Amino acid sequence: MKEINPAPEAAPLSTLLRAGRPSPALPPRFQQNVWRRIEDAEAPVKSPSWLDALVALILRPQFAFAAAAVLLVAGIGFGTLDGAQAARQDAQARYLASVAPSSLR
Repeated sequence: MKEINPAPEAAPLSTLLRAGRPSPALPPRFQQNVWRRIEDAEAPVKSPSWLDALVALILRPQFAFAAAAVLLVAGIGFGTLDGAQAARQDAQARYLASVAPSSLR
């Protein structure tokens, strides 16, 4: 950007304009508060419980796919077991109906 050099006679005007826009005073202990915030931001965050640590581990990108795959396999396994149990109960009910169609209903 090209610097604009004002004319020498504009110096009093610049001074007057700067005086019309005073800078506000900083609040008390401003610098201490800034350093405290920086230290707080750099401090390691401690997990309050083992569950939070587990969730933080699972939500990392490298573990997210593995966690999703484990949950998918577990869902398929439990679904297969439940389906097999339902099929067994259905087969027992059909067998009972074929052996004694009206007496046990």
